[in-house]
Amino acid sequence: MTYAPSKLLTFEDFLAQYRDNPCYELADGELLDMEPTGPHETVGGKLATKIGIAITNAQLPWFIPRNCLIRPFADAITARRPDIVVLDETVLLSEPLWEQEPVITLGRSIELVVEVVSTNWETDYARKVEEYALLGIPEYWIVDYRGLGGVAFIGRPKQPTFTVCQLIGDDYFQHQYRLGEAIVSSILPNLQLRLDDILPR
Repeated sequence: MTYAPSKLLTFEDFLAQYRDNPCYELADGELLDMEPTGPHETVGGKLATKIGIAITNAQLPWFIPRNCLIRPFADAITARRPDIVVLDETVLLSEPLWEQEPVITLGRSIELVVEVVSTNWETDYARKVEEYALLGIPEYWIVDYRGLGGVAFIGRPKQPTFTVCQLIGDDYFQHQYRLGEAIVSSILPNLQLRLDDILPR
């Protein structure tokens, strides 16, 4: 991830210029260039398919939007663009911006967020953990398919790691999965998934 040099943007300016551009998100008024790669998109696409199948099989009123921004705090100039977001359609009537913009401001609208780790691993493992927990999102998955995260987050030896952050009270409790291990999700108990299933070939 690189930081695009520019003056600070307002949330409204960001929406006007970048709402449909998946390469950018906003953090404290700074434009962040996400620089997605082909393998990154492969992992995200395969995982979205698995999640979609689990949602359909469980007959839940949830869906994965093609394009969605999360505004974690009304008073902050931040707009997150997770790789995958699972929304509860029954709650969207309460979203103040949804009818005009694909922007989520209420944590209760979100069942799951997923970040596929790239060079911005510090943000995925630290800041977003705090932001998504404060929003009250039940689960946050960090898919570090290349083992890029620091050893404080994924341990030694560094290796591909899938972290499930489950919200209990106000904090996320994290469980890590390695290659060959069945991943367990409290919100999608019928999900059949291993990290191996979503790696690029």
